[in-house]
Amino acid sequence: MAALCAAPVVARAAGGESRVSWSQDVFVAGGSPSVREPVDGNLFAAGGRVDIDAPVAGDVVAAGGRLQLDGAVGESLQAAAGQLFIGGKVGHDARVAGGQVEFGPSSAVGGSVAVAGGHVRLLGTIAGDVRAAGGRLLIDGTVGGDVISAAGDVELGPNARITGALRHRGGNLQRDPAAQVAGGIQSAWPFWSGAREAPARGHRNGAAIGWGWTVALAALAALLLAVSPRFQARVTATLRQQPGLSLLLGALWLVCAPLLLLVLLLTVIGIPLTLLGAALYVVLLPVAYVSTAIALGHAALRALRADAAPSWAWQAAAAALVLAALSQAPRLPWLGAAIVALVLIAGLGALALQLRRRSPTA
Repeated sequence: MAALCAAPVVARAAGGESRVSWSQDVFVAGGSPSVREPVDGNLFAAGGRVDIDAPVAGDVVAAGGRLQLDGAVGESLQAAAGQLFIGGKVGHDARVAGGQVEFGPSSAVGGSVAVAGGHVRLLGTIAGDVRAAGGRLLIDGTVGGDVISAAGDVELGPNARITGALRHRGGNLQRDPAAQVAGGIQSAWPFWSGAREAPARGHRNGAAIGWGWTVALAALAALLLAVSPRFQARVTATLRQQPGLSLLLGALWLVCAPLLLLVLLLTVIGIPLTLLGAALYVVLLPVAYVSTAIALGHAALRALRADAAPSWAWQAAAAALVLAALSQAPRLPWLGAAIVALVLIAGLGALALQLRRRSPTA
């Protein structure tokens, strides 16, 4: 209760970054923010170049162009950066993404690691499993669990010690003779199935949840077409007439909106606005995804049965078929995830374009 009632302390450091302390949590953002004093709670950081040299007792959530983490993290780490270097210890799990990601030789993760990047280097100690996706993965450290890789190429250095199995789906596998994989090496396994084979009942439950989510999205599509047919027509026309601009704005929105919400936390009045904005952002994502499905279904109707294109029932049915097809896209390695991402990004961009006074007409 005291944490909720405590007033935030706002400060601007000499380096130009803004800093907010809320109870024991710290929020920092700027061009080159640095954290050099211990944080008793959680740390939220964003900037062009972020340096975290001090220990953080709680979680760390950080994003930037370049992120250097040398301090110890008591709980979990969630980070995204163009260049991400981790040299400290993480108490629990680490979920990171970046163009270049490196866990240095002195790094240690007490839980599991989920990483995506163009070039990933794991040189430290990881107590749990590793799930990696990207262009190239180098393991030259210790992994206490399984390694699940969908990287283009995987290289095992001489210091690689994997207690579990290495399950690899991708390009080439290079293994130093000194590398050790106690659980053996498997290839061409289904990436989405997890580190270990689940029982048949678990697969059925997962499939039921997946189809349940698809049905919910189809219901949302029918609702949007019924409640706001003109707005959806404008979104469909935007996707048809300006697909490139929709993808560009959608990508910017997907990346920048969370960062803007984090920066908004740096003001007292921005805290409630951030909570509201985060809720709206979460709601907006399925709406954007469904809007693209509606546009794709409408395009199919125009090509196959133009007389049915204006019908609400036909549009809803076409959107449901598109959503059902998209639900199976993740089964396609690499291409499936890209398709889902493009559908979401295009919808976000088309919705953003509706903010203009002159939107394309259907």
